Amino acid sequence: MDLVRTERKINGQIKNVQLGIKFLVLVIFLGYMMIWIMMPTNIFWLHWLPRIHAATASTYFGLQGANFLIYSFPILLIATLGCLHLYLDKYVDDADTRVQKTAHFVSWKRPVLVRGPLGIVSLAELSFLLMFLALLIWSFSTYVHVMFKNITRQAASTMNESVWELKLGSAALLLGLVGNVCLAFLFFPVARGSSILRLFGLTSESTIKYHIWLGHTTLTLFTAHGLCYVIFWANTHQISEMIKWNKIGISNLAGEIALVSGLIMWITSFTLVRRKIFELFFYTHHLYIAFVVFFVLHVGFPYSCIMLPGFYLFLIDRYLRFLQSQQKVRLVSARVLPCQAMELNFSKDPRLSYKPSSIMFINVKSVSKLQWHPFTVISNNNTDPDQLSVVIRCEGGWSQKLYQKLSSRIHRLEVSVEGPYGPASTSFLRHDMLVMVSGGSGITPFISIIRELIFLSSTSEINIPRVLLVSAFKKSEDLAMLELLLPESGTVCNISTLKLQIQAYVTRERRPTMDNQKQLQTIYFRPNALDRPISSILGSNSWIWLGAIISCSFLIFLILTGLLTRYYIYPIDHNTDQIYSYTARSMLNMLLLCVSIVIAATLAFLWNKKQNAIYVRQIQSADSPTSIASPAPESRSYNIDRELESLPRQQSLEQFTTIHFGQRPDLKKILLEFEEFDVGVLVSGPKKMRQDAAEICSSSLANNLSYESFSFNW
Repeated sequence: MDLVRTERKINGQIKNVQLGIKFLVLVIFLGYMMIWIMMPTNIFWLHWLPRIHAATASTYFGLQGANFLIYSFPILLIATLGCLHLYLDKYVDDADTRVQKTAHFVSWKRPVLVRGPLGIVSLAELSFLLMFLALLIWSFSTYVHVMFKNITRQAASTMNESVWELKLGSAALLLGLVGNVCLAFLFFPVARGSSILRLFGLTSESTIKYHIWLGHTTLTLFTAHGLCYVIFWANTHQISEMIKWNKIGISNLAGEIALVSGLIMWITSFTLVRRKIFELFFYTHHLYIAFVVFFVLHVGFPYSCIMLPGFYLFLIDRYLRFLQSQQKVRLVSARVLPCQAMELNFSKDPRLSYKPSSIMFINVKSVSKLQWHPFTVISNNNTDPDQLSVVIRCEGGWSQKLYQKLSSRIHRLEVSVEGPYGPASTSFLRHDMLVMVSGGSGITPFISIIRELIFLSSTSEINIPRVLLVSAFKKSEDLAMLELLLPESGTVCNISTLKLQIQAYVTRERRPTMDNQKQLQTIYFRPNALDRPISSILGSNSWIWLGAIISCSFLIFLILTGLLTRYYIYPIDHNTDQIYSYTARSMLNMLLLCVSIVIAATLAFLWNKKQNAIYVRQIQSADSPTSIASPAPESRSYNIDRELESLPRQQSLEQFTTIHFGQRPDLKKILLEFEEFDVGVLVSGPKKMRQDAAEICSSSLANNLSYESFSFNW
């Protein structure tokens, strides 16, 4: 009893620390947003900013020190505090965290917009979207009021220009200023390992639509910004301004190059192009490098601090992903199902922990050296401590090539991975019942969730919700996907301890046509001395390491740029910003920023790589010789065919499964029949299925339904 009380006391103390961190983050964030609200006003430019400049101006940072303090430091501090909060999660009882999710936020997650250009939008998302639009409108209208009130006929005649021309030039400028608001938030959703997203319970997959919204708005404003300036220059006979690259001040040509790069990305990101020619979208999107570089050269590095925090965190995440992708991982085996689905089983570091519904990005060089594709992790962190598995359906050119390779009975496949990435926590246990609705390969997120629930129902005393799995497939052979609900061994956990019901629908067949004698092919791959188990790029304490990288790299950057300014730039311009080239200053600062990230992240990576190597050697020395040699010796066949009917776990699934042929699931009838107080509805599948389920959950007849979707086809 004393031990239990001590553990609860420690958990309570840690939760209090986490609550304090969240409160501090909220205060910092509100202060940061206050800066954005006040930025268009004269109060900010005539009173606040001069005082901040006076307090921060020095021979080490010059005038850009104020921008570091206002725009960069708050967000990087939030990211670091977020890392600390997530690190403390490992010391809190995870089961308690999932059960104690309060229900007063449920209404904020209910869908309010279902069918429209924005997709499925919850009340919380709509509220934040309206607040962001209000910020843009406020910024635009305030800038217009401030700028236009100084434009008079007398001022226009003095400059030999008409009033409307001066207003057009001012409008062009303020469109760029408002566009910077969107650009400042553009890169946050695409940092896959972001602590800020996890701190707010988000993942990069669930927030990718925010990146799309911000991208469209940013480039709309910047395009209008550029067009207005071109029209202004043409009417005032200053068209030569288009090719000017000023040593001091704004460089017009750099801005035009940035805009062209952005337009190419924008055009190829529209749904019609992205889904039909994905490779074109994928490759042209790397023009973000040119876009950001020339944007910085266009406005200068000090002003670029406005968008620096989001891009800085993205650069750290991108470099860590690059380091992880350079390691070859150990692919143990692959199973090819009759429905042309492939299960890849990787060796995993037992210390690597991930949540159900996590995803992992995979690159197979023999299929494509450049293409990376995301797949849901179906294995369970508790039941499969040494193995990580993903499922790939043959639905595109890349997966078809991979299927052909596996069908040709190869003995080795070189694979690189990034991830896994997943939610910081899950809340499945707070529901009285779970209804999982899937279509086709959309069942994959639910495989890991069901495996987790089976484990918890077998090993803990927590009340596990009833589970109904509604799966729609095109053909009866696709029913083989249900076999993945249990691990390959089938004996780790007892599925009978879970209150599970499976309703499977075969939509294009009125009777079973699957050949019961069709073979399931299992392929075991030869081990390679250079291959390593999948492990966290920053070890078991990855969040605290990420926080250290963010803070240390920024500190290194401040030291380097301070030394550069004090001993090289300051002797030339003495903080006047009127002598030393803006382009040279921007290039040097961008170089120092990248060097700082590389130094901090590489040192952390090498340290953890060394620790991982020591751990692997310890594990290998503790293993018996027979267990080390267990994966398919040279004399053994690497390809094993087994009949599906011979799998013992199928018999355990049959008692929970009802199959319907020639019909689709009636979601309205299924979802509205439950009387439980809290029913969690998880949907993963085609867009129409997600919309239908969201529409039902948003109706007044479904007050007990909580909607959540998994979408990977944005």
